Formats: sequence, C-alpha cells, structure tokens
Amino acid sequence: MKAAYKIRTVFMGSPDFAVESLRTLHQCSFVELLGVVTQPDRPKGRGLRIQPPPVKVFAEQIEGIPVWQPERVAAPDFMEQMRLLKPDLIVVVAFGQKIPQSLLDLPHLGCINVHGSLLPEYRGAAPIHRAIIDGRTVTGVTTMYLDSGWDTGDMILKRELSIGPDETVGCLHDRMALAGGELLAQTVAYIRDGKAPRIAQDHQKATYAPKLKPEDGLIHWDRTAIEIANLIRGLDPWPSAFTYYDDKQLRLYCPEVITLEKGNSSCGSIVKIIKGQGFAVSTDAGCVLIKEVQPAGKRRMSAEAFLQGYHLKQGERFECKTL
Repeated sequence: MKAAYKIRTVFMGSPDFAVESLRTLHQCSFVELLGVVTQPDRPKGRGLRIQPPPVKVFAEQIEGIPVWQPERVAAPDFMEQMRLLKPDLIVVVAFGQKIPQSLLDLPHLGCINVHGSLLPEYRGAAPIHRAIIDGRTVTGVTTMYLDSGWDTGDMILKRELSIGPDETVGCLHDRMALAGGELLAQTVAYIRDGKAPRIAQDHQKATYAPKLKPEDGLIHWDRTAIEIANLIRGLDPWPSAFTYYDDKQLRLYCPEVITLEKGNSSCGSIVKIIKGQGFAVSTDAGCVLIKEVQPAGKRRMSAEAFLQGYHLKQGERFECKTL
C-alpha cells in the first residue's frame, strides 16, 4: 500500500471504555474516520434523565464526523447507509449490540474489536470486573477479527497488564482503556501494511464473564475475607458490593484483609471498631476491614464518618438478604 493511503474506517462503540479507542483512531494519520455509530440516548441515574453515551459526547467534539444511533444495526436503512459509505474497516469497541453477518461482510479489511481480556479467557460483557472478583493478578487487552460468535474471532495482538493488590475495577478500567487504544493503533497499522496476524483461539480454554446482575453485588459473609475483598474491589465504583444494616442497603468500599482474634463471632459480625480506619467484619476465613461506605440515599464517605453518625457497635451483625 502507498504511504499516503488512508483506511476508510467506521467506529462503533458506546461506553467510556470505547472513548480512548475512538480518540486513537481520530489521531491516526493513516485513518480516515467516516463516522461513529453508538447506542441511542437512554434514561440513566436516579432521576432517569435521558443521557447520551460517552462515545457520542466525544464524537460530537470532532468537527465533520457524523454520529448514528440506530436501535438496531441490522435495520435496512442503517445497513444501506453503511453500504453507501464503503468502509475499508469497521472497528467495534464495547458497542452493545450484536453485529449482523451482513455488516461483518461489508468492509474488505474486516471488522475488528478491542476486548478487555486476554482471550480466550473472559469472553463476554464484564471481563474487567470478573478478573478482579476472581482474584486474578494479570489481565490484558486483545484485538481480534469479529466473527458470528461472541468474542470467538481470530486474535491479532495482545497486551498484558498487572492487577494491583488493592486495585479497583474503576482504576483498572481506565488503564485498560488506554492500553486498548494504543493496541488498536498498532493493530490498524499492521492491517494497513498487510502484516496483521490471524491467531485462532483455543475454544477449549475459553472462560466467560457474563453481564453483572444486581444480586452479584450482595456480600455473602460466609465466604473468605479474600473473596469478599476481591468482590468489593471488583465492583468499585460500579455497581458496588453491598450488605444490609438496620434493614437498609449499605455499600462497602476500600477493603483490607486483616488477621484478628474472632472468638465466637459469626460471619458478618463486627469484630472490632478500629479508630481512624473503620470496622472489621468476621468472615469464614479471616476478617475484612472496611474503610469506606455509602449508606442508602447518602454520599460515599469514610467508615469513620459513618461510625460517628450511625454508632455501629462491636458484635452487631450485617444481614444478607435475597434480592
């Protein structure tokens, strides 16, 4: 290919994770960004106000770039629009809809994806959350060619990232989004030069990261302190791990696994109030020191501030209700 050649590219993505990849494409000198496809505006938050996806917010800052928000990318009118564009390449990052075969077949250079795991591990919607919840110390990002399956296509490039012992999903998400953008730029350059590999996934080694459900955040205190701490980190800041105190939901953050004499304390009981730090809770193995909380209807606060207002006492026990 000639050095002046630019890859005519359509970008498809929706959440914050996709923004860095879009930014990268916009800045690539060898990419002609034809337009951005994202999800329709949706009601969000406690007030259910209509809000645009983060990708739309960023895309509208790029002069001359059209933005489409189809309810269904398989709709005939949208497909006709894509055919008229004649893209060389389609880049899909956390878009939120299944890509139909007719769209996969459209660009002659293919449809590629940035996925937040080291495939074939953690296929699915919540790979970053699930890696921390499972106690992993290493994760990464993978670029791949999309096919008709869910995250089953041939891989192109991978990049490993370590997970810090106290790292939350929010922090890891941001680092992985940046790494994903960088890996995407390298991948598109390889595709431009005809050097992009196609590495088949070992489907026998595939694991899955299904979409999070509200009940996934409920803390079961009869698990180990390490498992509970990983769950809290893996859901911080969203959607948050929680328990019940005084018949109301209490979200928990900033856990630390500690060793304390529990005596006859049952799982979920307050073993000790540690001044200036928080409160320690008994589990099946070890204790978890909780340093930040968010009571129902309140802002996130230090556990010390919570203790001053709610007068939590040693020996009290958190509830584990079924949602």
